[in-house]
Amino acid sequence: MNNLVQASPCNPKATDEVKAVLRYLSDLSGKGILTGQHTQTTVQKELRYIEENTGKLPALCGFELLAYSPGINYSDASDECLIEVEENKNTLHNALDWAVNKKGLVTFTWHWFSPFGSRDKGFYTENTIFDASRAVVEGTEEYKALIADMDHMAEHLKIFRDKRIPILWRPFHESEGEWFWWGAKGPVVAKKLYRIMYERYTGHHDLNNLVWVWNSPLPEGYVGDDVCDIISRDLYPPKHTHTDLEQEYNELIQITASRKLTALGEIGVLPSISMLSETRIPWVWYMTWSNDFGASEEWTTKEELRSAYNHPYAVTLDKLPKLF
Repeated sequence: MNNLVQASPCNPKATDEVKAVLRYLSDLSGKGILTGQHTQTTVQKELRYIEENTGKLPALCGFELLAYSPGINYSDASDECLIEVEENKNTLHNALDWAVNKKGLVTFTWHWFSPFGSRDKGFYTENTIFDASRAVVEGTEEYKALIADMDHMAEHLKIFRDKRIPILWRPFHESEGEWFWWGAKGPVVAKKLYRIMYERYTGHHDLNNLVWVWNSPLPEGYVGDDVCDIISRDLYPPKHTHTDLEQEYNELIQITASRKLTALGEIGVLPSISMLSETRIPWVWYMTWSNDFGASEEWTTKEELRSAYNHPYAVTLDKLPKLF
């Protein structure tokens, strides 16, 4: 398999740290895979579970930004929603600790409570009246609210920029579906939302520490090579089904003629590291989702977890070179 992939950043102003990460991932493609784990709460029970059972930590840690959404409607939210927000508060402190003290790679997921008109878990389409198709039209109230929320999050991201920490930034994830408000009006609207953010963050806010990760397998929704460093998709195979996900990889790379780095933005079960070491399907990372996916045997046995984290093909935190 030809694994020559584009290593130069889409953002001409990208920091040296972003360039270093992309060079490293390019060299890794087809030769290894970063172990990754999402952590939903500040307790980060998933990392404890992995370390207890493997003696290692993932090279990549995922962090959730939902609690930083300005549009949370606390007065009309279920107990489940309020607990989720509360347990997620201050997760950026964990992310800073991971990057500064552990020297691990960081990726962010933002279940973005809609800029206005939401109730309960307002990132779900069914819980908001916010119209994404109006948010891509300059001058509308939706557009103004969208930009205000983006600017709010940009201030948090600047903390990492100022410390020269590169972030694998995966906004508007799973836009191939209609379950989140940003995908509710179709993939073309989601693409426009992403491009608005890219221009705002690189042009207005100088967030040049972001590695731009697109997260959808739909060709008609692809944002374009000029605003994307890495293409990814989210997959939830049946429990205890560990493969190299070759078919899903072949589907994903159809969205662009360019050779882009590819990643498993979210996954429920671990991919088969031993199979990947043989087939060399060039996923550069996987990120197991949180809670039961990453901190129990419900989806992946402890034996499989230990095998994956101790496989020579897997890059764990102790094997990660200094990139920033």
